[in-house]
Amino acid sequence: MTDPDRRRLREPLATVLGPRTAAPLAQLGLHTTGDLLRHYPRRYAEPGTMTDLSALVPGEHVTVMARVVQTTVREMRSRGGAILQATVSDGPHDLSLTFFAKRRGVLRLHEDKLRPGRVGLFTGTVGAYRGVLQLTHPDYQVVGVDVDDEAAAMVEASRPIPLYPASAAVPTWRIQRAVRTVLDPLLAEDLPDPLPPEVLARHGLRSLRESLREIHEPYTEAEHQRARHRLRFEEAVVLQAALARRRAEVAGQPATARVGALPGEPNLLAAFDARLPFVLTAGQREVGGQVSDDLARSRPMQRLLQGEVGSGKTVVALRAMLQVVDSGGQAALLAPTEVLAAQHLRTLRALLGPLAEDGMLGGAEHATRVALLTGSQGTAARRAALLDAASGRAGIVVGTHALLGEHVQFADLGLVVVDEQHRFGVEQRDALRGRAGITPHLLVMTATPIPRTVAMTLFGDLEVSTLAEVPAGRPGTTTHVVAADNAGWLARTWARVREEVDAGHRAYVVCARISPDDRVDARGTDDADLVAPDAVLDLGPQPTPRPPLRAVEEVAAELAGLPTLAGVRIGVLHGRLPAAEKDDVMARFASGEVPVLVSTTVVEVGVDVPEATVMVVLDADRFGLSQLHQLRGRVGRGTAPGLCLLVADAQAGSDAATRLSTLAATTDGFRLATVDLELRREGDVLGASQSGSTSSLRLLRVVRDADLIALAREEATALVAQDPTLARWPALADAIETWLDPGHEDFLERA
Repeated sequence: MTDPDRRRLREPLATVLGPRTAAPLAQLGLHTTGDLLRHYPRRYAEPGTMTDLSALVPGEHVTVMARVVQTTVREMRSRGGAILQATVSDGPHDLSLTFFAKRRGVLRLHEDKLRPGRVGLFTGTVGAYRGVLQLTHPDYQVVGVDVDDEAAAMVEASRPIPLYPASAAVPTWRIQRAVRTVLDPLLAEDLPDPLPPEVLARHGLRSLRESLREIHEPYTEAEHQRARHRLRFEEAVVLQAALARRRAEVAGQPATARVGALPGEPNLLAAFDARLPFVLTAGQREVGGQVSDDLARSRPMQRLLQGEVGSGKTVVALRAMLQVVDSGGQAALLAPTEVLAAQHLRTLRALLGPLAEDGMLGGAEHATRVALLTGSQGTAARRAALLDAASGRAGIVVGTHALLGEHVQFADLGLVVVDEQHRFGVEQRDALRGRAGITPHLLVMTATPIPRTVAMTLFGDLEVSTLAEVPAGRPGTTTHVVAADNAGWLARTWARVREEVDAGHRAYVVCARISPDDRVDARGTDDADLVAPDAVLDLGPQPTPRPPLRAVEEVAAELAGLPTLAGVRIGVLHGRLPAAEKDDVMARFASGEVPVLVSTTVVEVGVDVPEATVMVVLDADRFGLSQLHQLRGRVGRGTAPGLCLLVADAQAGSDAATRLSTLAATTDGFRLATVDLELRREGDVLGASQSGSTSSLRLLRVVRDADLIALAREEATALVAQDPTLARWPALADAIETWLDPGHEDFLERA
């Protein structure tokens, strides 16, 4: 495909439509003809189907279809000029339209078009005057009238009307006119099709030109449904081709086979298995075998290890790391926060015991070292960790983003383990893998269960292993929703915390921000999250002002003053604390010296205190479902049952109420993940909100379109097998470059 083939789609709208028409379209992110043609209708209005006017709310910007009932024009004596008032109706409900002018003659055009009995689309901001809802100076289009001739009017009056995502500056029908201006003169050769001809023929799909015409200018409902199916499939193939190409690129790279210790050599893995105080679950053995087989191959392992909270992923990962160390290599464990990195360090050292104390008094005869590297380390500690990594003395190096620093070197990096995949982009994974002279193996761990179709879409470059079995002896956790405005229930919440503390247990209290003065930042920061990436959701317009989000500092002070918790020491944990203070707080919490910990979501993943039995989440209605599931997983990890109390102010029937009731009803992480994806914006799922770009998926939905995605994966895999560079299908390669920006591939970031 030559550049002229793409030129028509890259023409600026200012050139094609004129600057005056193009300017408001640019506010919608539409700058080129290609942008406009891919700005699909949100829905379609069927002729004769009126909008329910009773659902209108003052202040909303709306587009409604209604029938004109009455139109009057009169002079205004008090202020001069004239006023036209029209009443439109959906049948049982009315809406007033009001136009003002200095002279009556100016209103004649409106009066002529807004005749009783005619149906139109009216757009504007809903107001109220003397108790009557109205649109003042609305933009509008009368069905069957705003065309050039009577025959065309008859056709227009009978076909579906596309309704586009619009704005006050550019109503839906102006977008429709702009689309027609751009689309009508284009020929098939002006629209390079990302789907190869053989794929179109195999699935009986129409060309891109025909499908764009049917979605923007349908004559029947069947036409726009057929077009949407074809364009959804196109999106799925483009996405899956990007993933298949990435799989092929990695599979084509050489890797060092890490088979473990040879017979007669020191065997850390065998020594570790011998000192384990518990028996591996069947799932751990099965998944461990898959990982071991991958490591023994001379091509890079690309595996995602997912499992429920407490399913034993860390032990599986540690056994893989020891296999690499036994082979003479090193392993790096990348964690999203310093708290979690420090937790991993403690966990690995506790599991390994003397096996992690190479060269130390009391260390095993054949041992290694586990080093920690974080951004806030002191100079001496950092220098020691860098030396241990570069010399190879540390077989395992745990760290945060600091591991990605250009000064970090490894003697022989054989395995990269990434914990909590959704916090790291593909570039960050590859930056660490690039530290090795030869591509290391990759194991990605996530405790957010991922439905099959989502894993296939978001992690299509990875093989997936699942740990569904939780080790025996876990007592489970009960979840209840506590109404934030019910003083009695709230008092009982803190009484339950006191009861658990008196029984020798620990309690978490989680807040969405650190200080009352903090602005909520939905992007979060590394280890200093005011909220986690999918937390504090945009709830849209609220009928009444919501109370401010609770903050760690104010809640800690409030709890310290409660008679119910008199004498109970309360700790504080958040990302702004120095690393040493974080470690000290967690150690005192784990020991029971400080049995109540008020924290941000920094404790969301990986923190393991078996004595913790209570998780109280304040403003729980403002958090994502998967995140609440993660927080709940911090309790009930020992021998005592867990209790999760979700303090919330969620309106009945809202998405927030659905999230909370679903969480209280089930602990099935896969069910929760599916509901979460159904409730969240698709851009969030793909990470577009993280990168600031618009979502690459306009029509495809990863939950709803599971079968279509599976079909697209087969087609994409076959195409890449024929030509890994996709040079034979330049339009497909161009779509990947244009839509998905493989230089960043942020669409792979989120679970």
